[in-house]
Amino acid sequence: MSATPTDAAALLLTGSERRRWRLRIVGVLLATGLLLFSFALAAVAPGRTLEVSLLQAMAALLVAGPAFVAALRSLHQPDLHGVVDQLVALAILACLVSANFVTATLLPVIMLVGQMLEDRSLLGSREAVQALSALTASTARLVRDGDVVTVPADRLAAGDMIEVRPGDRVPADGVVVSGAASVDTASLTGESLPVEVGVDDTVLGSSLSLNGRLVIRVSRVGAQSALGRVVALMQEAERSKPPITRLLERYAGRYLALVLLIALMLWFTTQSTGAVLALLVAACPSAMVLAAPSTALAAVSVAARHGVLVKSSVVFERLAEADALVVDKTGTVTTGRLRVVRLQPAEDVDVDRLGAVAAALGAASTHPVGRAIAQLPVLAATLDEVREEAGFGMRAVGAAGPVFLGRDAFLREQGIAVGALPAHDGPLAAVAEGGRFLGWVCLADEVRDRVAATLHDLAQLGLRRQALLTGDREAEARRVADRIGLSEVHAGALPPDKLAFVQSVAADGQKPLVVGDGINDALALRAGLVGMAMGGHGSDIALASADIVLTGDDFSRVATAVRLARRTRRTLRVNLGLSAAWTLALVIVAVSGGWSSNGALAAAILQNVGAFVVIANSGRLMKFDEP
Repeated sequence: MSATPTDAAALLLTGSERRRWRLRIVGVLLATGLLLFSFALAAVAPGRTLEVSLLQAMAALLVAGPAFVAALRSLHQPDLHGVVDQLVALAILACLVSANFVTATLLPVIMLVGQMLEDRSLLGSREAVQALSALTASTARLVRDGDVVTVPADRLAAGDMIEVRPGDRVPADGVVVSGAASVDTASLTGESLPVEVGVDDTVLGSSLSLNGRLVIRVSRVGAQSALGRVVALMQEAERSKPPITRLLERYAGRYLALVLLIALMLWFTTQSTGAVLALLVAACPSAMVLAAPSTALAAVSVAARHGVLVKSSVVFERLAEADALVVDKTGTVTTGRLRVVRLQPAEDVDVDRLGAVAAALGAASTHPVGRAIAQLPVLAATLDEVREEAGFGMRAVGAAGPVFLGRDAFLREQGIAVGALPAHDGPLAAVAEGGRFLGWVCLADEVRDRVAATLHDLAQLGLRRQALLTGDREAEARRVADRIGLSEVHAGALPPDKLAFVQSVAADGQKPLVVGDGINDALALRAGLVGMAMGGHGSDIALASADIVLTGDDFSRVATAVRLARRTRRTLRVNLGLSAAWTLALVIVAVSGGWSSNGALAAAILQNVGAFVVIANSGRLMKFDEP
């Protein structure tokens, strides 16, 4: 930030922050003017020392007031910022007592530059949030009774039908009802190439339609949309404190007491006010205050640019330590876009009845299997009391009695005799009605692009134990595992089984990264060192349980997130080392008497130099880019 906030930056500040900065800048300008006038008066009339001293005292009091207020406020909430405020306030007070009004004026002015650097680094994160918010379309083309009406986008509700033309930005999340188009999602998911969408495909709000006309049924608006959740996650990450910051704050009071003890000893041994002032300013941990937050904010912004959203800056530190990987299958390493390849009815069962019951149950499911079955081109049966058993299947009540859809084990638990498994390598769903087995629904799924290459990259990064954990059958799990190069497979796992497996991995002394997307992955995501959810089509529960959300469906972003976390950890360590060494060096120079009577000003300038170096090093993270 420059001496005065720019108009763009000012818009990102809260009302109280703007008022605080205006008052401080006005005070600095008035103090600087009085100080310059006193210098001119001293040069013109050397004998008028009293008037010169009064002008300089007035200048010092103008800028000392806010410094004293900040120091008093920090007594109620001690932290690293408070240590800086208190040490600066003590130095200014010592200058005023010793009638060193020039130093008392210049010291808070110089330290104000450091505060501006810090606030500017915080504004960088707010600018990223504002840039995302600006992607929201201001208007929408609402389709009503065959007519198209332009309305404000914030008036849309779930269930509305909207039209999106070439060049339009999609105003809300929804599902394509008709039409096809190429959609640019780079601003939200990090995908560099346009995505082709058609009927029944999900389209995210803020995406840009490049060609073709789409009619979309709105599913989520406002804060519930993908963009709204992205903004909320970034704001939450901005407010969080890195672990090292919290650790340092625990010892902030002890550090202040140590500095005051050294200052007292220095006074008794040297009787030099200048040396004590220099020590108080040199001991201000200005660079260390910025070391962790500036690194974390840069990492959060870079991650969002790559379609990786973190709920807290703490996540980067944990992710950098991960040494094992546990991945779900359907919707994670596979596309999750299943399709029904055939219906295999049981003996004496009509295939249309099998399809009708399966479609009715699938229509109420959030699982990829259920969503695929719901697309069957049949007239769905009428069912009541439909509910989903996470990780098991669906149940309902029909005219002929209880109705079930799910894994063969689920139906057997209901006392239903299930026929022999059909010769099919893909996912299977068994259907029963009124205690009678109706048959099988055979589905197919495809492995995502670049999964095998990403798993190899993760192994190179140290995540050598890699396990596929799925609720699907052993044969299907093995088929997928062979294609992506995994040897450890755990199939037929229910949510409690997934939780137990992740806990066993942790009990073995490993630190698992868990990647999933479904309701049945929520417990496992919580149990891992870090939980990562595929956000493109992931369930709300999985997204809420995860520490990291991938806004798109690009599995390679898992490796991107790990590499960024490792880079962030290195940057943080360098920042902490630089800031600690810099502060220690300044303290040693101050204690050894290496500065003249203006040592406090020199220490203040050098403290800001250290803060600038730390911010510049954190800024190098912004160059991290993986197309």
